[in-house]
Amino acid sequence: MKDLRWPLVWLGAWLLLIGVVAWLSLSAPPPAPDVPQSDKWQHLLVYGALALVAVQVFRAGRPLLLALAALVAVGVVLEVAQGTLTSDRVMDVRDAVANTLGVALGGLSVRTPARDLLRAWVGPPPVAVE
Repeated sequence: MKDLRWPLVWLGAWLLLIGVVAWLSLSAPPPAPDVPQSDKWQHLLVYGALALVAVQVFRAGRPLLLALAALVAVGVVLEVAQGTLTSDRVMDVRDAVANTLGVALGGLSVRTPARDLLRAWVGPPPVAVE
């Protein structure tokens, strides 16, 4: 994880967000707007946001790649669960593709100054003084 103030709080917040997405993904769907493919944009934006948070919490390199891979896996597993565990949702490969594209786009923020917004906001951990 990144050198942040309260790193476990931020990790917990990211995991909580994933839990909320999982719960919403398996709950009865809300009324959808009459816009073609609007759900694909929702998938892209939600998973992009989860990836943006991962970029804030995890160090670049292997830790971040593992977190992003986990998000892709969550997206795929939730799509399968929608098709097998619910009666009011359906599995859609295009949703999994939109999830993956969102993760990729959000993950690209590691290449921008936005990668350290959380650290700039909360600051680094305090330095121990002896």
